Amino acid sequence: MADLRFSYSLDEIKQMSEDVLKVAKAHGASAAEAELSLSIGQNVSVRLNEVENIEYNRDKGMSVTVYFGQQKGHASTSDLSSQALRDTVAAACNIAKYTAKDEFCGLADANLMATDVPDLDLYHPWTISVDEAIAIGKECEAAALGVDARITNSEGASVSTGEGYFAYSNSHGFTGGYPSSRHGISCSVIAESEVNMQRDYWYSTARAAADLQAAAEVGRIAGVRTVRRLNAKKIKTCQVPVLFEAPLASGLISSLVSAISGGNLYRKSSFLLDSLGKQIASPLLNIYEEPHLKKGLASSPFDNEGVVTHARQLVKEGVLQGYMLGSYSARKLGLQSTGNAGGNHNLIVQSSTQDFAGLLAQMGTGLFVTELLGHGLNMVTGDYSRGAAGFWVENGVIVHPVEEITIASNMADMLKMITAIGTDVLVQGSKQVGSILIERMMVASD
Repeated sequence: MADLRFSYSLDEIKQMSEDVLKVAKAHGASAAEAELSLSIGQNVSVRLNEVENIEYNRDKGMSVTVYFGQQKGHASTSDLSSQALRDTVAAACNIAKYTAKDEFCGLADANLMATDVPDLDLYHPWTISVDEAIAIGKECEAAALGVDARITNSEGASVSTGEGYFAYSNSHGFTGGYPSSRHGISCSVIAESEVNMQRDYWYSTARAAADLQAAAEVGRIAGVRTVRRLNAKKIKTCQVPVLFEAPLASGLISSLVSAISGGNLYRKSSFLLDSLGKQIASPLLNIYEEPHLKKGLASSPFDNEGVVTHARQLVKEGVLQGYMLGSYSARKLGLQSTGNAGGNHNLIVQSSTQDFAGLLAQMGTGLFVTELLGHGLNMVTGDYSRGAAGFWVENGVIVHPVEEITIASNMADMLKMITAIGTDVLVQGSKQVGSILIERMMVASD
């Protein structure tokens, strides 16, 4: 039965994507690829027990890329009428006539196309009414405000739902697409003491509403995280072990991914150039890419070019096993696409044996970082410097919060100085990793 909430069915937008290719061929294009998407969503936010915003979104779009030999043109539209699709293809073809030839452009290789599209259980609509969402948001915020009397204000709690379809086709005869969903609950509150004010937040996201953390738990965690930051102190400049909390540890892995991604590699703007098969990190670091995880937040049977995705070990005992490549960057490097056009798919970082308490005990005395400020990584040199806040730890025990500090090192060195990876893994995005302990970094304060 057709879903009346969408203007078109999945089969219909698959057919439309194929029709776009026929139009491109009629214009003389030697090859083409097209993607169509539909999405709907709802976001409800409350603040201080009052409804603040009720938002709905309903989006649709088509993008097409055409090739005339080694010349490329691209255009997109949010109008899916037949005439608009034809006009958009014509615009892309016109653009291609004025572009320079590029020997590396073109569709991904035909032999790499996905031939099977398994059901990865990515579609779980959440048919929640506005009133129900408001009630959940109020429950979440009330739980946060109830943690401590020092929580005096709120930035609100929100409940969001989203789902959609997409279809991709190219001139190799490939057509694929599937529905997906993503939902979330979040909360942010403010605490106040005689010395200062602090804010913090928490959120939960999942493909299915049943997999979200309970609203009261999201609020409670937001409240606890906020209160613990009160009465922060400064520390003296020192060189000590640094523990990155799990949500921030995923950022370290993101930096690694950027350094081994095709665009940075062929532009020679990476601190990990020519690192394939080399030791780039501590032997403790093992990273697996798992594109076919059921309900995975970054699961996909094929990438943005129709290339089939495969499970693989990206880093083995600190040795780099592969790059992250789409077809264009792969050709520039004389390699083959790894099915990563559009990004990575569920990176799983293997934990060592320590839970969070074990990480603190192993660190002894040092800095536990819970917030980073600014974008302080030089991708070419690996130099790393970020504003930070967190907690000072002595003898494996958190002593007091700290703020107004800067942490610095070199990312290439940091990867090699990983001494533990915690079991406190969070599933909030495309990378699943626990807290990461770095042997030493420079911590600078006023």
